[in-house]
Amino acid sequence: MAGNSFGKLFKLTTFGESHGVAIGGVIDGCPANLALDFNAIQEELNRRKPGQSSIVTQRKEPDTVEFLSGIFEGKTTGASIGFIIKNTNQKSKDYTHIKTVYRPSHADFTYTQKYGHRDYRGGGRSSARETACRVVAGAIAKQLLEHVSIQAYTSSVGDIFLEKPYQSLDFSKTESNAVRCPDPEVAQKMIAKIKAIRKEGDTIGGTVTCVLQNVPIGLGEPVFDKLHAELGKAMLSINAVKGFEYGSGFCGTRMKGSEHNDLFAPDGSTKTNLSGGIQGGISNGMDIYFRVAFKPVATIMQEQTTIDSEGNTVKMQGKGRHDPCVVPRAIPIVEAMAALVLADYYLQHKIYN
Repeated sequence: MAGNSFGKLFKLTTFGESHGVAIGGVIDGCPANLALDFNAIQEELNRRKPGQSSIVTQRKEPDTVEFLSGIFEGKTTGASIGFIIKNTNQKSKDYTHIKTVYRPSHADFTYTQKYGHRDYRGGGRSSARETACRVVAGAIAKQLLEHVSIQAYTSSVGDIFLEKPYQSLDFSKTESNAVRCPDPEVAQKMIAKIKAIRKEGDTIGGTVTCVLQNVPIGLGEPVFDKLHAELGKAMLSINAVKGFEYGSGFCGTRMKGSEHNDLFAPDGSTKTNLSGGIQGGISNGMDIYFRVAFKPVATIMQEQTTIDSEGNTVKMQGKGRHDPCVVPRAIPIVEAMAALVLADYYLQHKIYN
């Protein structure tokens, strides 16, 4: 199975399955002598872990990271940083009913067709549990990018939208509620929506907005390695993501050039920022902001018609512990992937410029 690594200089390779002994990763390219805040790394994992509120999966995992290499006396040595997160609360029996059945909109069918064999317990390698490894690496990348602010939040759940521009939000309120929306009033509506959907045995999707501030000018390359292209790849690699837009995004298609152009101020900043902080594939020093769309979780507690490995039409219903909406737990994952992209380009910029 290829495609387990992300990044060029600051590179993460992950391994492990949802119901295996452990998941883990190897980080290559992290500079030496970086003093690590281990509490901050664990806190990022705590933001992603299951069982943290009534609107997420109730699987109970401590998600404690254990570092195996690349760190001595609290500082990075420049060697590969190896780490594991042990799985402690698997309930593999919850998945025996899909051993030969393909769940609609899951990776079951494609994995079987491609590899001829799959780990059906929790989805195996296709499980979103793998993203915990990304959060560990992203937390280290954040510490490398100490002057950069990376703030993600829930901007919609179903048809409930946070309409306020990010400039008017207080990001310190993002963690004040279970859905991670910085507007308390809108947050309560989102939570009520998720709870109602869960009672129906169904799931719902939503969007995450992420804002990157104090990003140095000059990150990104102008042709194939555009900064926004790599951010798009990073976000689209997250489980359940169906869309990515930055700056004015699709709304920009309804504007005229005279409305959309970001006019320069004498200091090189722009009076508007519809470019989303990136021009020609290169960061321009303005805020980078983007939105990520997450589909409804594929496993639902309602009976559906599907097929089995023999091509027979069968009935199936989801069992076990699943998120009714993945968005609240996706916030630290989005931040982590953004940090990995910026760290990689930051190191490239230092070496090649």
